[in-house]
Amino acid sequence: MPVVLLIVLGALAGVLATRLMRMDTDLPTAMVVGVLGAVVGGLGFRFIMTSASWVGAFVLALLGSLALLWVWQKYQDR
Repeated sequence: MPVVLLIVLGALAGVLATRLMRMDTDLPTAMVVGVLGAVVGGLGFRFIMTSASWVGAFVLALLGSLALLWVWQKYQDR
């Protein structure tokens, strides 16, 4: 998958994930979290399957972003 597409999908997933988790973050932070989530989700996906479509990549980017936000919320309160 091209890197640019991964960044765009990750940014969209991050924005959606922050809204789903009802987090009050600015747009650049949500996009960075999404891109990092896309990397986490993409690595997890590569371990599970050898080929992916953009829909599968988006879903895993969203799940990776949600997981990263969950961890962030847990440690942000401390």
